[in-house]
Amino acid sequence: MGNCKQKTHKSSSKVLKAKKNGTIVYKKSNGNHKTAKDSGKIVRQRRNQGVLNAADTKRLKDFI
Repeated sequence: MGNCKQKTHKSSSKVLKAKKNGTIVYKKSNGNHKTAKDSGKIVRQRRNQGVLNAADTKRLKDFI
């Protein structure tokens, strides 16, 4: 009997990206259109990628 491999979770793999150092990054939401109501600081912060915390990274890294 061979060992079974875990399948990649496709919807998560399209949103989350694993970097070489082991962290997982994602694109922040609500930054594409209708941003006139938001402050400039918030709009600028949404351009940067978000980084998952260590607990979520440990839980999700196996199936990305």
